[in-house]
Amino acid sequence: MTASSKSAAGDAAADQATKDEIVSSESEALILVDSNDSVVGYLDKSAAHDGEGVLHRAFSLFVFDHEGRLLLQQRAPGKRLWPEFWSNSCCSHPRRGEEMEEAVHRRLEQELGLNADLEFTYKFEYTAPFRDLGTEHELCWVYVGRTRSQPVINTTEVMDWRWIEPAELTDAIAREPERFTPWLKMEWERLNAEFAERLTG
Repeated sequence: MTASSKSAAGDAAADQATKDEIVSSESEALILVDSNDSVVGYLDKSAAHDGEGVLHRAFSLFVFDHEGRLLLQQRAPGKRLWPEFWSNSCCSHPRRGEEMEEAVHRRLEQELGLNADLEFTYKFEYTAPFRDLGTEHELCWVYVGRTRSQPVINTTEVMDWRWIEPAELTDAIAREPERFTPWLKMEWERLNAEFAERLTG
C-alpha cells in the first residue's frame, strides 16, 4: 500500500479523535490450550511468546463498514511482534476467566472505540516466528463483523488505520506481502476461499 493508494477515509485518519489508554501488559495471563482448544493452563503473555511460543487462545476480527470496506490497522511501533505492520481490524487474547464473546467486544472497543455485530466464522492453529524476538503460536478464533461507526484509535495499540476495498487488499498483499502480518494473510486467503459470502454482507 502506497500513500497514494489510501482512501479518503484513510487519509483523514490523522484528523480523527484518538485516545491513549494502556489496555494490556506483558504480565497478563493468557489461556493455554491444546490443539483441540481445551484449556490446559495459564501463562503470562511475555512467556507465552518467548522462543517457539506456547499454544494459547486468541481471536482475530475483520470489521467492515456499510459500504463493504474492511478496516485495517497498522500496529503500534511499541509492539513486541510485528510493530508497524498492517493487520486486520483487531486481534488479541481472551483473559483468564473471560468468555470469547466478551473478549472480542471488549478489545474492539478498547483498541478502536467501536461496537460491531460480530459473527464467529472459524478457528485454526498457526505458528509464526518474528525475527529472534518471539513467536505467535495461537489457536485463533476468526470473526467477521459490521459497524456503522468510525474508529477512535487507541494510540498505545494502533499507529494508523484505513478502510480498504477487499479487492484492493488482495492486490496489496500480492504486491507487498512483507508489509502485512502473517495471520492476516492466512486468514484473508481462507476467508475468501471458504467464506466469501460473509465478506459481502
